Amino acid sequence: MQRRHFIKLSTATAAAALFSRITYATSDSTAAMNAPDEVWAQSGEEWFKLEGTNGNLFKYKDISVRLKNSGYAQGVFVSSPTQQLNAVRLKWRHQLSPNSKFLGDHWERSYGDLQWKTKPEGVKNPWYVVIHDDMQTACFGVKTGCKSICWWGLTNDSLELTLDTHSGGNGVLLGSRELHAADVITMQGRPSENPYYTTRRFCDMMCPNPRLPKQPVYGINDWYFAYGNNSFDLIKKTTAMMAELVTDTHNRPFSVVDAGWAQYSPLLPGDGGWNDDFSKPNDKFKDMHLLGNEIKNLGMRPGLWMRPLCAKHDEKASLLAPKIPGRDDPKNPVLDPTIPENIERIKHNFAVYQQWGYDMVKHDFSTYDITGRWGFAMKDSITAPNWNFNDRSKTTAEIINNLYAAIREAAGPMYVIGCNTMSHLSAGVFELCRIGDDTSGKEWARTRKMGVNTLAFRLTQHNKFYAVDGDCVGLTTQISWDKNKQWLQLLAESSAPLFISAQPEALGAEQRAAIKQAFAQAAKVQPIGEPLDWMTDMYADKWKLNGKVVDFDWA
Repeated sequence: MQRRHFIKLSTATAAAALFSRITYATSDSTAAMNAPDEVWAQSGEEWFKLEGTNGNLFKYKDISVRLKNSGYAQGVFVSSPTQQLNAVRLKWRHQLSPNSKFLGDHWERSYGDLQWKTKPEGVKNPWYVVIHDDMQTACFGVKTGCKSICWWGLTNDSLELTLDTHSGGNGVLLGSRELHAADVITMQGRPSENPYYTTRRFCDMMCPNPRLPKQPVYGINDWYFAYGNNSFDLIKKTTAMMAELVTDTHNRPFSVVDAGWAQYSPLLPGDGGWNDDFSKPNDKFKDMHLLGNEIKNLGMRPGLWMRPLCAKHDEKASLLAPKIPGRDDPKNPVLDPTIPENIERIKHNFAVYQQWGYDMVKHDFSTYDITGRWGFAMKDSITAPNWNFNDRSKTTAEIINNLYAAIREAAGPMYVIGCNTMSHLSAGVFELCRIGDDTSGKEWARTRKMGVNTLAFRLTQHNKFYAVDGDCVGLTTQISWDKNKQWLQLLAESSAPLFISAQPEALGAEQRAAIKQAFAQAAKVQPIGEPLDWMTDMYADKWKLNGKVVDFDWA
């Protein structure tokens, strides 16, 4: 360990002590990680401890982990020319203070379960972990766009980083190439800086080049009142209805056509969530180019939803991903994203949307279709064991990166919203990210859980990774307006994107006036909202919005 490089800190707090023991100064304002005390690698089911040779190189047989410092980042490069490589683990010794709280992220969307925790045993903290002890904050993470799926673990005497290098459910076969698995970074909070703004600064470090919308994004979406039972006429009707409430003509809202527009699979007629061809509309819509023009004529910008890895019902078996638990329904065949022909098909779909004149595309389900699991089920592993795609020479992270890059290229000037995308891999690639699981037009408790919790704990990423989409206000007759108007206010005044899914029957004079005001607010650049009680309340009730403290009643 490079003890001569330890940061000399005057404070004796546990977070500062933790930070000083495992980092060293690179300048007056930045620090980098010391070499780990232990390095382990997994091949198949077996873990092996690697021996250090010169402080930055660790080896076991022909498996090697090389650490290369570049500024404040510590690059992790791994080689395994003859054995499958499942994971690498770096371990630093430290003592965790008993009064410490810590916060991690989620693999993809969050599921109403983010919170500051106090018991570290068995907890995986995807991508980064923030540790706070009431006086100081220490942050540890990996840069976005990495080539492994990373998570942090804490114990009372260690800090661990695991870099998952599986290719599907088997270890990757790297052959002769060296994998740049991740860049590890760290940061300490400034004196008197609260953890919210420390975390925002750290997100800025993790993603130095975000791709962001040119103006704040807001608009409408039909899902939470239509739930796939939409049509050309319904979209036109609701767009016209909501366009009457728009006052900012310099930043027009989006009208997003959600699931239900594409050509149905004959095995699942009427199912908008699984379609046979996402380059062709079904009979309810007939002409998507015409619909896009109608939306523009009404004063909004057209957007649509799609699921990139859907295969046709009679797809050639050679183009399909293997069947695994969660991805084994014969009515839902999934394209193998490592086959170039499939990537070209996906790119073709996005080229078609450009030709139709759409300004934004929301793509969905790709993490589930790749892994067969939702993020909340990725506890022991990201996916089921003992399977792989056609190309096993790339890690799952690299396969996802390649898919995202293809979508980005094909989307051209269109904005892209990633939904069910790996958060850290989509940052810097897509302008927006749906950061939580679905809110609801039927159950307020679901909106509270998935919407409020998600926004409270991921707003730190807003305009640092992407614009964070906390999902819609499901404004329907089934949910109390007293609750929905608060969710509407929070989204409209937080600086995050605002989307409203408004059932025509639920719009009275009061609702119209509130939406008109919310649209006017959401169209303009605003200060980032701050959840003031997020360290003690999973569903933050007290917020700072536009310089004022606002108390909400979510119960």
